[in-house]
Amino acid sequence: MRQLIVQVPRGNGKQVLEIAKSVNGVNLAQFEAKGSEELTDLVLVHVSNRQVEQLFAKLENLPNVHITLLPSGVITLHPPGEEAPQQVKNVEERSPIEIFLSGLQSVGSWQGFLGYAIVAGFVVWIGLYTNTSYLLVAAMLIAPFAGPAMNVAIATARGDRKLLGRSVFRYFVALVVTIAVAGILSLIMRQDIATSLMIDRSQVSSVAVLLPLAAGAAGSLNLVQSNRSSLVSGAATGMLVAASLAPPAGIVGMASAIGRWDLATDALFLLFLQLAGINLTAALLFRLFGVSAKGVRYTRGKPGIFPVALVFTVILLAALLTWQFVNPPNLQRSSLAQRANAEIQKVVNQNPLAELVEANVRFTRANIKGQNTLLGIVYVQRRAGVSVSSEEIRSRLTQAIQTHLLQQGFNVTPLVDVSVLEAPRQSDK
Repeated sequence: MRQLIVQVPRGNGKQVLEIAKSVNGVNLAQFEAKGSEELTDLVLVHVSNRQVEQLFAKLENLPNVHITLLPSGVITLHPPGEEAPQQVKNVEERSPIEIFLSGLQSVGSWQGFLGYAIVAGFVVWIGLYTNTSYLLVAAMLIAPFAGPAMNVAIATARGDRKLLGRSVFRYFVALVVTIAVAGILSLIMRQDIATSLMIDRSQVSSVAVLLPLAAGAAGSLNLVQSNRSSLVSGAATGMLVAASLAPPAGIVGMASAIGRWDLATDALFLLFLQLAGINLTAALLFRLFGVSAKGVRYTRGKPGIFPVALVFTVILLAALLTWQFVNPPNLQRSSLAQRANAEIQKVVNQNPLAELVEANVRFTRANIKGQNTLLGIVYVQRRAGVSVSSEEIRSRLTQAIQTHLLQQGFNVTPLVDVSVLEAPRQSDK
């Protein structure tokens, strides 16, 4: 339920009460008051979330009407008393006008917006430079990317070209500021090489697109759901939106400062993929929940902009995915490393000489021209009854693993180090 305070000129309060009753308003009350210029009637209205926009539409016909909407949910109890449990459980989604206004409220001032972007740049740089993972989480919480991303989706659903342009601009301003801060700090500290955390976080999985799609859905649901029906905080969904934005933004700045354009390219791919994926799912969900081009107190939307913006988003997403899959393994290193690990374990398990103890596989960022280096560290133990030397086991397994990976079509240079571990001998008793 939502609470509204409606202020109209004296004598119009009764009309407000009748309108509120027509949209199933409850716990209604009328007061006589004195405004700054004239005598007024104040009407206290409680109405379900879904009826807010309809109430606005009917109140628009009254002269000189002022409406105060309290965005937090309220619990209304009214006779008969035995229906109180059902009245409390009657929690509905926000009305389209509330979704639109909530998105606009999340924008905030430019000073605070840029301040958070700068602080996020500092925190993500410290995390990447010192290989401290929890600082990346902190940067995700601080980074102000969620607001512009959600407003891009709202503007797409509303068909609001002006809001769409402003939101995209704010999104890229925040990214540029965060990237610039990270790059400047790397130059000041004379960073020469990429840290291990930079290398790890720059590797892209073949399923990376699922994260922005999920983030867009979560962000839109958070704005749609009433406060009392949402089990997830806005900070949590905002962190999900920023999860694949803050670290890549920092990597772009740091990698550019040290001349590692391969890392910067992968990180830029993630930044564009995030915006396209979030906009696709969020805009569709906003439309599903009633956000459209025309609405009460909103006439700026153009019906034709929604399909155009959506088609452009799909084309951008398709282009990014084509780029990702057309030239492996550049933008698929994370998932390809997992596949290679599984293939290595298969080869070792089928070998009659040794049993697998552990296998670690990862792509390196070594500057070796003309090759994609896949490094595999494999620990094995000779099988019972095998009398072949450790060096022979090592040589055969290395050749078998490398041959198998090349036959499976991995576009890599597999460098494999097999270590044969010996179990302790049983002492004679």
